[in-house]
Amino acid sequence: MTIAFGPVPSRRLGRSLGINNIPPKSCSYSCLYCQVGSTVEKIVEPQLFFTPEEIYQAANTKVKQSYAADEPIEYLTFVPDGEPALDINLGKTIELLRSLDIPIAIISNASLLSRRDVREIFCLADWVSVKVDSISENIWKNLNRPHASLHLHDILNGVRDFAKQFSGQLVSETMLIENINDSLDSVEGIADFLSEVGVSKAYLSIPTRPTAEIGIRAPSELVVTQAYQCFSRTLPHVEYLIGYEGDAFAVTDDIQEDLLSITAVHPIRESAIKEMLIRAKGDWSMIDELIDDGKIKEVDYLGQRYYVRRFAEK
Repeated sequence: MTIAFGPVPSRRLGRSLGINNIPPKSCSYSCLYCQVGSTVEKIVEPQLFFTPEEIYQAANTKVKQSYAADEPIEYLTFVPDGEPALDINLGKTIELLRSLDIPIAIISNASLLSRRDVREIFCLADWVSVKVDSISENIWKNLNRPHASLHLHDILNGVRDFAKQFSGQLVSETMLIENINDSLDSVEGIADFLSEVGVSKAYLSIPTRPTAEIGIRAPSELVVTQAYQCFSRTLPHVEYLIGYEGDAFAVTDDIQEDLLSITAVHPIRESAIKEMLIRAKGDWSMIDELIDDGKIKEVDYLGQRYYVRRFAEK
């Protein structure tokens, strides 16, 4: 198993060196949509998987190789094959990694933030992402399939408490699944909770890779656009995570590429596209071509016409 990998382009974190401190599949959840597969045995008590020294050495080697190849690294990111908080030595590992002088990020399912010791460890990071797929106990159990000892009320309170303690950047990620958590009531509830917590940015994602369970599908482009608008009414910054990280980082004078980059992050109004075309001295035939090629889609929402990036077919 590779402990350190990359650096890879990340929409959220730029050039990120991944740290896989949890082997597959040690997790407190067994999400229907997990790309790593189903969790055979769910656990909630932190354990020893790798020593802090092993993880540090793996990361240090990768950092040296990257710098020698003139590849920048913007974050060291704990993004493992399970829940990173299950690493009993996570705090000690973060302290060792500080000597590399690179900001540290953690991508977590938030399930253990009801524990004070986990909140304190996460406070050692610079950037933390927490998963909030639902605020409904029934939907949460159906979608995230948590360990039997976990309770959503405790987890949400843990996220609230962590937000009050944490001095770094706190973001959230919500995975939308067709006919499970994509109703307007469900989305509004999540948005209200995240607004209360005060996340700096909320990401909406959809499954773009093979999922743990067969038949798990993304909502339609219209439903995801509605969810984006709902989040945007109460949250300061909302973005998509729909699997087009490469385009999102492209810097190009090509108006088509610019448009694809924007629509990969959020829907864009017809009026805004017209302004872009004027500045680029382009015409609407380019939009028709992108629609015909299946790269973008036109959706109507609340009397406005939007253009969104077509989702990848699984």
